[in-house]
Amino acid sequence: MKKNKIFIACDSTNINKVKEIISKTQNSKLQIGYKFGLELLNSKKGRKLVSEIKNKITFGDYKIADIPNTCAAAIKAVRDLNFNYLTIHISSGLNALKAAKKVSGKTKLIGVTILTSLDNKSLKEIGYSKEVKKVVLAQAKLAHNAKLDAIVCSPKEVKLVKKVFKREIITPGIRFNSRQNDQKRTLTPKEAYNNGSDWLVIGRPITKGNIKNNLQNLVNHLK
Repeated sequence: MKKNKIFIACDSTNINKVKEIISKTQNSKLQIGYKFGLELLNSKKGRKLVSEIKNKITFGDYKIADIPNTCAAAIKAVRDLNFNYLTIHISSGLNALKAAKKVSGKTKLIGVTILTSLDNKSLKEIGYSKEVKKVVLAQAKLAHNAKLDAIVCSPKEVKLVKKVFKREIITPGIRFNSRQNDQKRTLTPKEAYNNGSDWLVIGRPITKGNIKNNLQNLVNHLK
C-alpha cells in the first residue's frame, strides 16, 4: 500500500527539541522526511546537527533568492550536507533557476511559488498586479522550463500547477482545523492529498505539544 508522504518542519534553534521531533516521529504508516528551515540552519549548532543525520530524507529549506551566480554558489556551499531536497524562490528568475539546477547534482531542486502566508491583498501591497493563482501558474511554467524537480505551492493551487508541472508537488499551509496562525491559504491534510499533493509539509500541528499523539491524529485523519 502506498504511504502518504510528510515532511515534518523542524523549526527550532533548540537542538534537543529537533532531536526529539526526529526520534518521536518514526511511523510505519507514513513516509517521513525532515524539513530544516532558516531558523535552524542559521543557528550556531544547526548545521552540525544536520550534518550528523543519517538515513533520513532531508529537506534544506533555504529558499535561495539571488542573482544566478550567487544561487549556484550557495548550492555548492551546502553540498556537504547531502540534502535530498533544496529550495529556491522561482521569483529569482529563469536564468537563476537554470544555474542552480546545473549544480544541484543528486539533490532535488524545489521551486518555491508565492508563500502560503500571502494572499491577493498581500501581493498587491508588494506591487504585483495579478492575483495569486495567475502568478503561481506563471511560476510553475518557469519551473517546468528550468527542469526543476519539484514545486512548493499552497494546497489550494495544486490542481492548477499540475496542468503545467508534472513532477513532485510539495504543499505547506496544512492545518488539521480552522486555526491558520500566520498562514493564509490552507487546507487539511486529506484535502491537500485529494487535490494531488505528493508531499505535505507540517510543522506546529505535529511538533507543538505531544508529538506522538499529534502524529497518530494525522494517521487517523487520513483513514
